[in-house]
Amino acid sequence: MKRNSFLAMSAVFFAAQITLLNAQTKSEEKLNPIVQSFVNEVNNNSQLEDMAYELLDGIGPRLVGTPEMLAANNYTADKLKSWGIDANLQQFGTWKGWQRGTTHVDLVYPRTKTLSATQLAWSPATKKTVEAEVVILPKASSKAEFDKWLPSAKGKIVLMAQYQKIGRSDEQIKEFATPELYEKLKAEKEQAKKDFADYIKTIGYDNNTLPEALEKAGAAGIAISNWTGIHSTNRIFGAKTKSIPMFDIDLEDYGMLYRMAEKGAKPRIKVDAQSKVLPEAKSFNTIGMIKGSEKPNEYVILSAHLDSWDGAQGATDNGTGTLTMLETMRILKKYYPNPKRTIVVGLWGSEEQGLNGSRGFVADNPEIIKGVQAVFNQDNGTGRVVDISGQGFKDSYAYIGRWLDVAPKKVKDQIKSTFPGMPGGGGSDHASFVAAGVPGFSLSSLNWGYFGYTWHTTKDTYDKIVFDELKNNVILTATLAYMASEDLEFVSREKRVMPNDDKGTAVKWPEQREPKRSSKDY
Repeated sequence: MKRNSFLAMSAVFFAAQITLLNAQTKSEEKLNPIVQSFVNEVNNNSQLEDMAYELLDGIGPRLVGTPEMLAANNYTADKLKSWGIDANLQQFGTWKGWQRGTTHVDLVYPRTKTLSATQLAWSPATKKTVEAEVVILPKASSKAEFDKWLPSAKGKIVLMAQYQKIGRSDEQIKEFATPELYEKLKAEKEQAKKDFADYIKTIGYDNNTLPEALEKAGAAGIAISNWTGIHSTNRIFGAKTKSIPMFDIDLEDYGMLYRMAEKGAKPRIKVDAQSKVLPEAKSFNTIGMIKGSEKPNEYVILSAHLDSWDGAQGATDNGTGTLTMLETMRILKKYYPNPKRTIVVGLWGSEEQGLNGSRGFVADNPEIIKGVQAVFNQDNGTGRVVDISGQGFKDSYAYIGRWLDVAPKKVKDQIKSTFPGMPGGGGSDHASFVAAGVPGFSLSSLNWGYFGYTWHTTKDTYDKIVFDELKNNVILTATLAYMASEDLEFVSREKRVMPNDDKGTAVKWPEQREPKRSSKDY
């Protein structure tokens, strides 16, 4: 009796499973065969993780003018060639040559501690280890008073950044503080920020001129702490000195040094900052092309900047965009080898210094620019794409809509758009094309903490990549490139009527700008 009941229940369960399987099969999405091949390749044969290891762990950060940037140019060109894609390096300028070395900063008095520090990009090296007293900026109430203090900075290492009394993020304070305490601490932080900004104005300097003044006065080095507001995360940009080291110290150690100096403990640190000043380096874009079979003089451009700042690995800014475009080109070559229009990938150099690589490409390739159907640019982190603005092109809704329509539902349903939108004036490389009147679109993604946590920081590393999100973006980008290439029409470049600003004046379309061809005026 029990055995028969068990068999009956098993049969019911098995029948239910068959019914569910049939229902799932029937509801399976029917995709364009080419798009389906993209999906299958991404899901079953992704090369993203291997390429991320080679680019980020192997080559590392890609600061313009460094050997690592050239290595990244060569790596990406070689990858494209290995897939049968024509690729070359296109020079757009030169930049000061430099290579990062090791940074060791130690507190040696009044006690001993190794500090967490990173020299800034292009910082001069220490010819030999520098040991010096640490001092803070004086409580000066005028430029004359500050300038009177300046000679006393000779032979000292000066703490130049704002002191942060509280090293906890706003989110954590809000989570644990009472409402009254949260408002109090928030107000104190805002006031401290304002007070420091006012102080810098009072003494008559700014972030560029103050390091120059300290260096001229004979300072032995300059330390800052460019804290993001998130635990143990600082931003690393460029040094403003020519002969003395300039370096960033993590908030916790910087605060300790500041308090010691303020209390009269006369702390001393030892700095060994190794780097190399190299000859002027050529600056390149990596360009790859799959030649069009019917309209070779019309182009679909896949865009991402290859360079990065070098406080970490440049993983989400913009390793993820680079990886997305490389993987997209690999898949297109494999499953769509004879596109109607020529498909170009541009991996730009020196975006971080003002979109120089993409501006150089626009200026140097007028025949290509004349024939561009669309540009798809990705540059804001590891997240899945959730927004494609029309960038001010009047008819963008129609053609973006029909291209998106063939993407898998789970990809396209994530995307909300604004049409016609406003033209991007900067921020990333699509703006270089938009300024030239070319339909250039930013594939804007969920930020996954990008602006606070990884953008230009010491934490922008491989482990912050969410590869499932990148796979989503590869499917999307490959689909958009395929559809833009196949479209029967060359899309309209008609611009929207620009709105008025607060003063009633019509906002102007962004002007096309020349790139910085060298670091001379940077």
